Amino acid sequence: MSSVAPAEGQQGMAALPSEALAGTVRVPGDKSISHRALMLAALSVGESRIEGLLEGEDVLNTAAAMRALGAEVEKDPATGVWHVWGRGVGGLQEPADLLDFGNSGTGVRLAMGVLAGQPIHAILSGDASLRGRPMARIMMPLGQMGVRFQARAGGRLPMAMQGPDVLLPIEYKLPVASAQVKSAILLAGLAAPGETRVIEPQPTRDHSERMLRHFGANVAVEALSSGGRRIALVGQPELSGSGVTVPADPSSAAFPIVAALLLPGSDLRLSEVCMNPHRSGLITTLQEMGADIAIENLREEGGEPMADLRVRGSRLHGVEVPPDRAPSMIDEYPILAVAAACAKGITVMQGLGELRVKESDRLAAVAKGLAACGVAVEEGKDSLTVQGTGGRPPGGNSTAIETELDHRIAMSFLVMGLACERPVLIDDAAPIATSFPGFVGMMTGLGAKLGKP
Repeated sequence: MSSVAPAEGQQGMAALPSEALAGTVRVPGDKSISHRALMLAALSVGESRIEGLLEGEDVLNTAAAMRALGAEVEKDPATGVWHVWGRGVGGLQEPADLLDFGNSGTGVRLAMGVLAGQPIHAILSGDASLRGRPMARIMMPLGQMGVRFQARAGGRLPMAMQGPDVLLPIEYKLPVASAQVKSAILLAGLAAPGETRVIEPQPTRDHSERMLRHFGANVAVEALSSGGRRIALVGQPELSGSGVTVPADPSSAAFPIVAALLLPGSDLRLSEVCMNPHRSGLITTLQEMGADIAIENLREEGGEPMADLRVRGSRLHGVEVPPDRAPSMIDEYPILAVAAACAKGITVMQGLGELRVKESDRLAAVAKGLAACGVAVEEGKDSLTVQGTGGRPPGGNSTAIETELDHRIAMSFLVMGLACERPVLIDDAAPIATSFPGFVGMMTGLGAKLGKP
């Protein structure tokens, strides 16, 4: 395969056509739950024990931020368990330096909620990708609660924020369904007297509500006739240190799942995958496409459902994915598009506007990458239509797919290369470490052909 050398500092990687995958693995802990576990443990009184914490760069940056705010955060190297001694709601200290969240939008946006409840000054920043992403939709409700901000144009990082002496409880109707905005408001509401309420137009992932209850907060959820929900949190509780078992991340599991489905003869088992109903949209969609995915040993740990999955190679067909499913699988659309490229017939995905403000403009990046691999694709303002090949797409050429510092784009097109006729080269695999450290080793251990270009 001829290739273009990656730019200085980038780690290019190639995925070659592969045969069946087989084995049993546990993907890393859920990133969303890992962030929340560290933050709520820091806001609790006493010790919290966190098992299965994702140790990717995003979560490690959150751990460093909580440490800089005065919580004791350390890992027991013998057991792999993380221990956090918190400072209580409203008890965090002013950091001596800026808080660097690297590439993590979830980390910085939820931390804004945590910091809103502290009468301290803090400066937040991140890498080039994160500094280009908008924070105004978090700033707006927190500003109504009394928080003061200074940020670059469009509410972009670096950002300085100052929490008030007394935070105001609010009722806030989300303009667009967003678990990050909802969670930031609820985390801020912990420090506000009275009741803080969030109204969401569509149900979004509810990890925050589940974990807040787990640590002792009073959270009520009301279903609305409109199809949305009202979440009410009683402020100023005393949260108690707790034990948390972080299930395997369904967003990370999506990559080996789709790879196994696309490679005939595959037989893969994934253990302890989070099956929160607000995160399982991809599984539902793949099953509608004809995927052989068996859900086994469904149980609950720490308020979150989890199960073991058995995935076997399958012949997929195109479907129309309803837009109201988007909140339950927003991070999985890039890898779903890869599955659609190999399916028979047309797959239509709608309601994808949120993809434009992720680590990259994922909608544009996926459309561009699929076209480069010889797949017919139509990109709309908030939709993607993929004409499946019914088998192995043509694949790459001498030009690397541009991942734009986005870990999910990188992993999606590496999976794409396994199922194509020709290898697929990506320009940079380094961002994968933000959410899925060990991805390459796990995939090659299952039979995937990945390596340097």
